[in-house]
Amino acid sequence: MLRWLWLSGLVILLDQFSKYWAVQSLRLHEQWPVFPSFSLTLAYNKGAAFSFLANAGGWQQGFFIIVAVLVTGFLLLWLWRLQAHQKWEGLALGLLIGGAIGNLIDRVLYGQVTDFILLYYGNWSWPAFNLADSAISAGVVILLLDAFFPITALR
Repeated sequence: MLRWLWLSGLVILLDQFSKYWAVQSLRLHEQWPVFPSFSLTLAYNKGAAFSFLANAGGWQQGFFIIVAVLVTGFLLLWLWRLQAHQKWEGLALGLLIGGAIGNLIDRVLYGQVTDFILLYYGNWSWPAFNLADSAISAGVVILLLDAFFPITALR
């Protein structure tokens, strides 16, 4: 099932290209409306999801890098052990691995993760995120759906 690594590679390429574009095209925290409730805005996150530990003084960068490497290794091992019929899990793991590596690259090279997608409604907004985060979220949703409602169409 390592054939799903093509998807990881695609996620990494799209994620890094889109982050490069965001850094080159957007100003920090300036919003470019795209659709109602959807804007592009440049933001940086030194923490984890929802800026968890963002202001922890710097030690968290090494911690998050180690966690990302360990989780990616675990996901690769899981992918390697999948059976041929476990296509949904392969798809999900391909997305998770690509997203994890996409954000890991940012942490290693820049000490922070570049975010640029902003969803909001009125005065409420979701924290800015990126394509790697989206791939991770989609991978988790697919794993959960497959676990609770096995999808047989792709098996």
